[in-house]
Amino acid sequence: MFDFSHYLTYAELVDFLQTCQRDFPHLITVESIGTSYQGREIYVATLTHQGSPLDKPGYWIDANTHAGEVTGSAVALYTIWHLLHHYGRDPQVTFLLDHFTVYVLPRLAVDGAEKYLTTPEHLRSSVRPYPYADSREWPGLYSCDVNGDGLILQMRLPDPAGAWKISEQDPRLMRRRDPWDYGGQYYSILTEGLIRDWQGWTVEKARSQEALDFNRNYPHEWAPEGVQFGAGDFPFSEPETRAEAEFWRTHPNINGFVTYHTYSAVILRPYSTHPDEYFPVQDLDIYKLMGEQAEKVTGYECISVYHRFRYHPKEVIHGGMDDYGYDHWGWFGFTTELWDLPRQAGIKKNDYIEWYRQHPESDDLQMLRWQDEYLGGTGFIPWQPFEHPQLGTVEIGGWDYKKVWQNAPVQFLPELCQKHCQWTIQHALMSPKLGIREICCQNLASEIYRLDLRLENQGFLPTHTSQKALDNKTVQPIRVMLTLPPEAQILSGKRDQEIGHLAGRVSKAFDSFAGLGGLSHRAQVRWILAAPRGTEVEVVVTSQRAGSCRQRLILEAADSPDSGSCREQ
Repeated sequence: MFDFSHYLTYAELVDFLQTCQRDFPHLITVESIGTSYQGREIYVATLTHQGSPLDKPGYWIDANTHAGEVTGSAVALYTIWHLLHHYGRDPQVTFLLDHFTVYVLPRLAVDGAEKYLTTPEHLRSSVRPYPYADSREWPGLYSCDVNGDGLILQMRLPDPAGAWKISEQDPRLMRRRDPWDYGGQYYSILTEGLIRDWQGWTVEKARSQEALDFNRNYPHEWAPEGVQFGAGDFPFSEPETRAEAEFWRTHPNINGFVTYHTYSAVILRPYSTHPDEYFPVQDLDIYKLMGEQAEKVTGYECISVYHRFRYHPKEVIHGGMDDYGYDHWGWFGFTTELWDLPRQAGIKKNDYIEWYRQHPESDDLQMLRWQDEYLGGTGFIPWQPFEHPQLGTVEIGGWDYKKVWQNAPVQFLPELCQKHCQWTIQHALMSPKLGIREICCQNLASEIYRLDLRLENQGFLPTHTSQKALDNKTVQPIRVMLTLPPEAQILSGKRDQEIGHLAGRVSKAFDSFAGLGGLSHRAQVRWILAAPRGTEVEVVVTSQRAGSCRQRLILEAADSPDSGSCREQ
């Protein structure tokens, strides 16, 4: 069974991938696509059964773009495990790996995640010093485990001018002081840590030395640090994101993706920078249709980042991966924010962002009761007195952020992994899928043959994936090639030709009445050949996004002009 007992370190992750490749060599290939800032290999698993992965429609999964969001890597690794162990037993999984290719990058921030998992530290993505190139230690409060319990929590210190007070409902809970409050016991709350250049009175937050954010480093409307915090020096400035981008460039069969993050228990779709009116109408319709299915499978609402997940009403997020994936490549993809403590505790949030700024005390009490019941109280560390070397007597305690806020407690991983794995299987199966329906051959005269190649898109999406991909010309038309020996001659038709694209079933999804719209998922190509009886010919059809197929035929004489005169080789 898959190991749900803990989040895997880098060495354990690599061992898991290598074990999968050893045990299922016919289904998975693991390769390094580059190295991180600290020199760790960044691995991608390619899952498919037989044939070249590039000759099948592709689907992309990545996770752990942000160092601390290790729940995502657990879901990605579970997906690999599920596909391998259910191939040949689950018809849907078997069909997926027989006819499609799934690429999984389980951990992008390999350096940052390792630091996150093996130390008490928190960080965003990379360990590279940024935005300043050196490792200078800036003055002010920096987070560290001052009491040596292996956690970085909060410090509360008595302060008559403080903005916090102890809840009357539960002494563990700190509540914001009301604007009219005077005469009580009040506190200031700080991150657990030490103060560089302590002057005995003021406390400023030290500048972060590891402020890079990989999910602000993609080219879509990228903005520099002064506009977008964590953006990096330029788009794809980091070896991790650059390695990912190069893999995408050399694997043009991708149609869709999911990128796993935490937290909020919501599925996000582009754009971050534009309202829905910016979409081609047909692409927005498809996004909404896919989002509805995602909601049914996972229970997570699917929403627009721009409309319902902005951190500030007057600001947008620049340089996001999902925006780049859709706007540049035309992939239909989603950012899944896994896990959410308030949701797990039964709290309904009307606004995914505003709730964190302001919510009723009853919500905090409900979360405390939930962790008491389901985590045995281990999610919230009781306040304990501590003699801080600079601040004097303080109390250290509060939520174990890593354990219950940023990531799912491991006992909740099985259900979470299963639901999101099932959604990605369905999402991948929405890709286009090119197929040869038949090749009809007639012997028109002595050593004169007519070949009719009949193609169809058996998939849901069109062979160009999206209108955005078509507009950007990021996907090539379907190509048909006929291979003949020297003694054969083409009298009519082309040996090598492009035939455009084929619609998918999605073109019928919005018809008012069934049967309207024709058969735009089909195409026919015809050749007239002069060739000796017994000549072998081969037809090869390639589509970047919908897969490739080929068929060999032997030309044979027929008893009458209307009878079949080919047999498959």
